[in-house]
Formats: sequence, structure tokens, C-alpha cells
Amino acid sequence: MGCQTFVMKISLCTLLVVISINDAAIGAQPIVGPATVVDGDTMDVNGTRIRLHGIDAPEGGQTCHRASSATWDCGRESAQALARFIGRSPVRCDGKGQDRYGRTVAVCYRGSADINQWMVANGWAVAFRQYSLAYVGVEESARRARLGLWAGTFEMPWDWRRAKRH
Repeated sequence: MGCQTFVMKISLCTLLVVISINDAAIGAQPIVGPATVVDGDTMDVNGTRIRLHGIDAPEGGQTCHRASSATWDCGRESAQALARFIGRSPVRCDGKGQDRYGRTVAVCYRGSADINQWMVANGWAVAFRQYSLAYVGVEESARRARLGLWAGTFEMPWDWRRAKRH
């Protein structure tokens, strides 16, 4: 009886180690391929929905105001800027986990260029401080240079979404 229990425990531990190694290996694999832009912080890469880590971009229906007070469709323009930057280049996304909607949260690259950073550095997205401080410095530079969203006034995307829910 004691020997059987020992063998079962060893077998169970071996199985758990194998499962853990396989899960880690799967999670470590980058997602590579052509990207389709959904919005300024979301893409589909080879059928996987990717949420860009550490950034937040205006939503598709969100509008902003230029310095002249003119309203513009900043959500659509943010998505278009991302699509232009990626072009037809394949992207590589390094997963960091999943969000509550089942999307893979990742830092993505076009060649060696960090796409997440590029969006914030050019003012098309903001640093999503709730999840990461990685892009705060480049956001400050974009704000000082009045690039993209920072050329006028806008509501932070998370505030805009919260107001739409109520």
C-alpha cells in the first residue's frame, strides 16, 4: 500500500511538471504574422486578438478637440496611424497574459520597433498607468511636443469608456 501511494505521488508530480513546462513553453512562444488593426490598441495577428500592453488609445467612436476647438474623430485616426505604421509588415507579439475579455495582452514589434511605444511616442495613445509605467516617459515627450492627441484636448480613453457605460 505504501509503495503504491509513493508511485502514484511521483507519477502525479511528474505529470504536473510536464504540464507546467508545456504551459510555459506555449506562453513563451511569440505570436507572429500579418496584423489587422481593430483600434488604436488592439490588433488581430494570425487569428489571435492582441491588446497592446501598457497603452490605451481612444475608442472608435471617441472624438477629441483640436487647438482650434474643431471636433475630430481621434479614435478612428489613432487606429489609422497604427495601421499606417504597421503597413504590410509582419509583427511579432510577446504575450504577457490575458485580459478579462480573453485577449492576449502583449508588447508587439514591427521589426525591432516597439509598436506600443511608437503609438504613445507619437501621441496616438497614452500610457495606461493602471497596468504599466513602461511608456510614461515617452508620453511626457509626446505631450510636450503636442503630438497626436496632445495637439488639442481629449478625454482619457478610460474616462470616456466609463462615461459611456453610465
